[in-house]
Amino acid sequence: MSPQEAIAAMEVRGFTSDAVSQVGKVGPFEQLRTRFRATDAPMYRVDVVAYYLGSKGLTCVVADALSGPQVSLDGIRLVGRLPSELSAELSAYLERSGREVSFTAEGDIGSEELGMIPRAQRGGDILLTRLVLGRPDDWANTMDDCIPADEWRLN
Repeated sequence: MSPQEAIAAMEVRGFTSDAVSQVGKVGPFEQLRTRFRATDAPMYRVDVVAYYLGSKGLTCVVADALSGPQVSLDGIRLVGRLPSELSAELSAYLERSGREVSFTAEGDIGSEELGMIPRAQRGGDILLTRLVLGRPDDWANTMDDCIPADEWRLN
């Protein structure tokens, strides 16, 4: 999906975006980013961030823990949860379904197979889950590789 296709798809679902911006390079590819917010949300709010890599298209989508849309997996809420509660529920689900549980360097639990890592994000005095979805393929070997550096710095 190109940035223009993502913008059109999100607009249909009630989100508006800022301009597409370049955030860096990955090898020979230009890395682009689009930030989305609900149409009626304040201008400063960012509900969803999408990242693209040159001709590869959409490679990473992030739903904000505080204001992003709710995303679920077989009835498990993935956004805005206490990390410890989601980790326990997600680990049990992955094991039950025969999928491998993966861990980030920070200890977040996710699934390479499903292309998802719920990461901790500060929400005032508590931590809540921020969902990071990625698409590793021939340009990135793992989820860690396809997540842009600025997403790793966010907490």
